[in-house]
Amino acid sequence: MLIVNSFKLFEGYGVYVSNMKKLIILFSILFLVDTVYGQGLKPVKVDSLVTVSFPVKYTKKDTLGQQIFSANTDLAYMIAIMEPNAKGNQPLKKEKDLNSVLKKYIKGIQAQTDNGSAQNVRDTTIGTLKAKAFNLLTKDANGDYQSRNFVLLYTQDATYTFEYGYADSRKDLIKDEAKAFFSSIKLSPELQRNDQYTDTSASKGISTISIVELAGGLIVVFLVVWLIFRKKDTGELA
Repeated sequence: MLIVNSFKLFEGYGVYVSNMKKLIILFSILFLVDTVYGQGLKPVKVDSLVTVSFPVKYTKKDTLGQQIFSANTDLAYMIAIMEPNAKGNQPLKKEKDLNSVLKKYIKGIQAQTDNGSAQNVRDTTIGTLKAKAFNLLTKDANGDYQSRNFVLLYTQDATYTFEYGYADSRKDLIKDEAKAFFSSIKLSPELQRNDQYTDTSASKGISTISIVELAGGLIVVFLVVWLIFRKKDTGELA
């Protein structure tokens, strides 16, 4: 009986040790994950007005005033470029002028690739400023698709390009990291919409809704007048 109990005790101890090993492995994995995410992205000043977050290890290059920041992660790469606009650059007047400039930048980026296709071009905002976001899909030498997500921000003094690139096969894995990168773009309160174009007033033209409301009102007035005269004519005939 003693031997049987000892065997059961030893067997129970073996299960306990096995479970403890599993717990240790699990906590080790959790600690590693927490450490990796704890490092995360750190804010980096692109210039005195714009900040974006990068991994702790990043590189910076200054070429004739053009600031280029870049870094790699396990899934992708990140780039931020601050390019001063030409001296004496004339301020844009209207929002449509800003849209034209940003569209030219998109065409220029697309032209740098042999087979690039700009997709999902859309308007976005960063703080109070307007920007353009789009995805550029290309093929590498092996025929594999590569995705490059862009956000373009234009001001009178400088143009900012933010890029997040990755193998298209990883598109389901990079969502959180890409979102963290682009959402980390912060602007100084000094930057306002009039740093992009001067005419920031609301449109003074008559809106489509106003035209519809006016037309509806005229129809109602016409019907009322018509009914009054119709009743009057009917009364005279009676």
